[in-house]
Amino acid sequence: MKKTKKVIQQKPMAVRTDFFERLWEESWTYIKTVVDVVREPMLILDERFRVMAANEPFYETFHVEPKDTENKTIYELGNGQWDIPTLRKLLEGILPKHTFFKGFEVSHEFPIIGQKVMILNARQIYPRFISEKTGSDAFPPIILLAIEDITKIMAVARRFATHTNDLETRLTKQTQGLEIQIKKLEGEIQELRKKTEHEKHM
Repeated sequence: MKKTKKVIQQKPMAVRTDFFERLWEESWTYIKTVVDVVREPMLILDERFRVMAANEPFYETFHVEPKDTENKTIYELGNGQWDIPTLRKLLEGILPKHTFFKGFEVSHEFPIIGQKVMILNARQIYPRFISEKTGSDAFPPIILLAIEDITKIMAVARRFATHTNDLETRLTKQTQGLEIQIKKLEGEIQELRKKTEHEKHM
């Protein structure tokens, strides 16, 4: 009787484990599909910041191969080009605090593709407490990191700022020249008035 009872107690646990494993597989497939269809470069990182997967735009943008990317930490990618202290601090603060960050700007000289300005957004997908609550590792915490290349936009902004500054400089010089001419003209008018008044009294 005790053996039968023991088997009955273990069976729901096995069913629950299988359920969460299937649920994770389906969830992973969905997440991977979403990442694959996004036009911007994206990385899926595990809780140790290893690259679980990357989409095609990431490989195309940074001219890297899956074998040089997957199962490596983000800090190892591209000869350590992503090992940025501020980025490390932001990433390592996400999982413990269940937070996210957005709009983190990175300006860096990347191999092959040269100087790039990137905007990074990151968010945790599955919080750790789900795994702790279920007693299963079926829902490992992962981070979705999106990378937006704003190099061209920043270049246009710099050109616009330069053009605006040049225009302001020219306008300032023209205004100063005009003020000088006005003061000179006012002086000549005053001299003409004095001369006219003097002639009236003669």
